[in-house]
Amino acid sequence: MRAIYARKPSKEERKRLEGGLKSSAGATVRRSQIILMSADERKTAREISERIGQSDQQVRNVIHGFNDKGVACLTLRSRARHDDQRAYNDEGRERLREIIRQWPREYDYESSLWTLEMLAEVSHQKGLTAYQVHIDTVSQTLMEMGVNWSRAKHWINSPDENYSSKKSAEIG
Repeated sequence: MRAIYARKPSKEERKRLEGGLKSSAGATVRRSQIILMSADERKTAREISERIGQSDQQVRNVIHGFNDKGVACLTLRSRARHDDQRAYNDEGRERLREIIRQWPREYDYESSLWTLEMLAEVSHQKGLTAYQVHIDTVSQTLMEMGVNWSRAKHWINSPDENYSSKKSAEIG
């Protein structure tokens, strides 16, 4: 493998690199050090990595970045994905809203109350999602849609016709 070196910086770039040495951001300081050591002292990636405590590959990445983009490589960029990662697209969310307003029995479930697990299964079966999602995904999606979701509570109901009157405060 042949050694890689940073190209010679222009006057404006050198000024920015020297200013980067005094930055409060540690990454900017390290990147400035790497570029200046490579360009001025002609140090290899291995020599620089031993001197500043970074891996050889990190040093090479910074040098490649400077050679390609100039001093723009000094600033940290977001590592977040910039594509839409939602399991439910806008149409799927609207269809989910319609489903939760229907009875689960219409979808062949033996319950009259929706659970998150049932919603996840129906979402996949009806094509709202490309894959079987986790119940947390359904819960998060409902929360983002403004739907308050809570666990279904089972109440004991007596078959006795006079149950409500017997439970009243008068009788006890």
